[in-house]
Amino acid sequence: MTQVADVLVVGGGAAGAALAWRLAQRGVDVLVLEQGDWVPDEAIPKRHADWQVRARRYWSPSAARRGWPADYPVRNLGGNPVDAFVYNAVGGSVTGWGGAMWRLQPSDFRAATLDGFGRDWPIGYDDLAPYYAVNEQEMGIAGLAGDPTAPPIDPLPLPPVSMGAMGDRWMDGFERLGWYWWPQSQAIASRPYRGRPACTNNGHCTYGCPTGALATPANTYWPAALRNGVRLQTGARVREVTLDNRGRADGVILHAEDGALRRATAPVVVLAGNGLGTPRLLLMSVSPSFPDGLANSSGMVGRNLMVHVQTTVVGRFAERTGADHGPWGATATTRHFYETDPGRGFKRGFIITAMRGFDALDTALQVGGWGEGHHAAVEHHLNHEAVCWVSGDDEPEPHNRVELDHARTDAVGLPGVVTRGIGRYAQHLVGVEACALRRPGPEVGGRRRHAGWPDAVQRRFGDKQALAVQRLELHERRSPVKEVGQ
Repeated sequence: MTQVADVLVVGGGAAGAALAWRLAQRGVDVLVLEQGDWVPDEAIPKRHADWQVRARRYWSPSAARRGWPADYPVRNLGGNPVDAFVYNAVGGSVTGWGGAMWRLQPSDFRAATLDGFGRDWPIGYDDLAPYYAVNEQEMGIAGLAGDPTAPPIDPLPLPPVSMGAMGDRWMDGFERLGWYWWPQSQAIASRPYRGRPACTNNGHCTYGCPTGALATPANTYWPAALRNGVRLQTGARVREVTLDNRGRADGVILHAEDGALRRATAPVVVLAGNGLGTPRLLLMSVSPSFPDGLANSSGMVGRNLMVHVQTTVVGRFAERTGADHGPWGATATTRHFYETDPGRGFKRGFIITAMRGFDALDTALQVGGWGEGHHAAVEHHLNHEAVCWVSGDDEPEPHNRVELDHARTDAVGLPGVVTRGIGRYAQHLVGVEACALRRPGPEVGGRRRHAGWPDAVQRRFGDKQALAVQRLELHERRSPVKEVGQ
């Protein structure tokens, strides 16, 4: 059985959904193959009283821990390995995001010319600016135009989400340090928008929004795309990109939901399987013309993996912080360290976002211990904390890579993936965060993340001025992923 389309898209996440939506507006017959399925409302942790437990297990962004039927195995190896954030579902990895939305800066497109970092893009910021504006309208971005560090933009469709009392404290702290700040743009409805209700401040958006105020491709692009005639096939595990007699892609072979092999063809084939799924499919597409994988005669498919190195530092405040109220990331953000500073010892920079604190279960598992003193420790920290979060891009290097993992296979026998990489500046990011959250000489626990669960890194810092509050305490935190369920 063969399905035929004008354009075949592999992957129904953010990129695949937006592309299909746009092409369908032009009358193009689009078939999208998605390995996962729609996420049912009852599967969203925040719809249940025990959401903290549910979120840590079957909603985990780690495929190995989550174990959804559609997942393929992912292992993360190398020095300071990243725990890759991947969801196989309609909407892709945005299924588990918190809604933070930034535009790239003009310098990001010319990083090689400016800083010797990676490669320059073949297009510039001005080429993408109109499409950023379209996406902001479709997703219903809440924020404030006028950021002095960015090119001018039109007003965003929604006003900023409330930053709450902690936002005021963060703003004061940034200003004491001489750091510029701006309200965080969020894909969260601060007012009713296109059928989505306004945010009700349920908190911890990455655990699934129970009302739909958080925008995802599943509640924005996909409904419109389907109305315009896009065909979406879920449960489709693509195993190979096929070639015509000229050596050009002309379709794919896939396992349908029942496991049977099927074929789909189109004159245009688009791979939108994220930074792991796309090289995985190319490497699986072995043929006489490409014995090492499609488009891999150079051996570079899967290499130069770039991850969003992320760390968090947790600070304790004497007064209550309202940590469990409001969107997880909707406070103040700064690009004060965004551009390259030769004195830091690495290229390019990073974003800092000041956030609310952790939920009760996260807090208990990280600081409570077990036995005597558990309740006192939890009471000491719960709702007295806030988080400073930093994210930047690790440099593309050949040893940072994605490989096939033939030792671990998915439900139909296709290989999983292994990622190998080292975050070169995670320790420095923790140091910058500690400028915002410290008293003299604490032991600081940071988390380095690739849009997912952390690896622990530690560093001791010397005397620096505390940012926003007196009597601030910092504490080493072990990764909760390694503690739950042991």
